[in-house]
Amino acid sequence: MNTDSTPLPERVRPRTLNEVIGQQKLIGPNGALRRAVESGRLPSMILWGPPGVGKTTLALLLAEAVRRPFVALSAINSGVKEVREVLSRATPLMAPVVFIDEIHRFNKSQQDALLGAVERGQITLIGATTENPSFEVNSALLSRCQVYVLESLTRDELVAVVDRAIAADPFLQSKQITVQSYDALLRLSGGDGRKLLNLLELVASAHVSADPLVITDEGVTTVAQQNIARYDKSGEQHYDIISAFIKSLRGSDPNAALYWMARMLVAGEDPVFIARRMLILASEDIGNANPTAMIMASEAVQAIRAIGMPEGRIILGQVAVYLATSPKSNASYVAIDDAIALAEKTAHLPVPLHLRNAPTKLMKQIGYGQDYQYAHNYEGNFSQQNYLPDELKGHRLYEPGQNAREAEIRRSLAKWWGDWYGY
Repeated sequence: MNTDSTPLPERVRPRTLNEVIGQQKLIGPNGALRRAVESGRLPSMILWGPPGVGKTTLALLLAEAVRRPFVALSAINSGVKEVREVLSRATPLMAPVVFIDEIHRFNKSQQDALLGAVERGQITLIGATTENPSFEVNSALLSRCQVYVLESLTRDELVAVVDRAIAADPFLQSKQITVQSYDALLRLSGGDGRKLLNLLELVASAHVSADPLVITDEGVTTVAQQNIARYDKSGEQHYDIISAFIKSLRGSDPNAALYWMARMLVAGEDPVFIARRMLILASEDIGNANPTAMIMASEAVQAIRAIGMPEGRIILGQVAVYLATSPKSNASYVAIDDAIALAEKTAHLPVPLHLRNAPTKLMKQIGYGQDYQYAHNYEGNFSQQNYLPDELKGHRLYEPGQNAREAEIRRSLAKWWGDWYGY
């Protein structure tokens, strides 16, 4: 039985930079943070990386390495009041290192409270975030900080974390642990070093026999009971995976699309969200190359709402494969964006008189609707006339894509508008 209530990640936390596993690009012999420590000048910084890669540990060790006071705040529990209390105790002669975990959770006013102190050198700020600081940290504060990207721990590094904990921690030593397989430990912790150590301790605590503990995948899975998937539906992992999914559909790879969709479904993503994103892609990336794609994707949204999960996965899978294997065209998407850009520049241009309605006698007298050619009165239901402001006559916005369906559209446009728009 473990009589120490301190969590294992804290008990085996590295005591020096040399003990840190991973992040050697930053703290190795030629790493930027190693050079900063050796110079004795530690800049304010943002440590950006996935959970459990050592952001808190690095902040503490960096402060110790330059012999500066260390103050830790959590953006979840702290606000402007706590920040100002810390600033009131800071002195230029011994500026503290102020570590703010999850700094992306600070709102603008809370982040602004740090600006002056950072600029004056009253504190050295180390903010930790799992979110892209470009989006989550205001630009004024970001411009005063160096951003260092922490990498996910490799398999070998995660194995080293386990091995060192087993060798260093008295409680784990008492279990006489042999690791038969690391796979379940690594899979269930999702690359998060903190979760990995907590899971290891959970497995060790569940072993009440006096016999040596042999860690197996089956034993770990039984103890853990459920996958500890590293997926935050409101965080960057959410956006990264949906991005990979959409890019796989756009790139016509049904295998990758199904994989990323499965990752989202396993993690508990809202299936309606997935269906809605496919509906957008059906128009943006397939468009008139296969108009049926829009119908399929729209029906998927309605079907998922009607039947829910788990049966909804079948519909999502079918539509994902259909979209991935459809011909692609972003011609309409490009055309509407170009049209909006042109409209913003030319909003002053009047509607030509022949295109205006003339509901009153006065309007008719001044030329509203005059010389308008009603298409259905002409052969083939078409009459060539200018539908744009006179200054934009012949300005082409839509360029049909290179696919069978839009090749047919191009032929029609060439027949109608070949000389006019240059099709």
